Amino acid sequence: MLYPKLSDEEIIQRGKDLYQNNIRSQVETVENAGKLVSISVETGEYEIGDDLLITSRRLQAKQLDAAIWAERIGYDAVYAIGGSLIKTIE
Repeated sequence: MLYPKLSDEEIIQRGKDLYQNNIRSQVETVENAGKLVSISVETGEYEIGDDLLITSRRLQAKQLDAAIWAERIGYDAVYAIGGSLIKTIE
């Protein structure tokens, strides 16, 4: 199995930066609210869908060792355990 060339901290920082600065304005729509976006932090490519595994695999089909960051569009987290997600868009 191949592993990303970046540390966990680099993946987190790049993923957050890419989403906030390049991707968010394109994908945060009412139609996409609640969907997942997987981002290749090395290329900036992204996939949107309802299933994190599927969106991540689409990116890994292009680059096997892709370092991937995920966001839930319009919410403060991808998943909530024992709590609730907070909506960030209307």
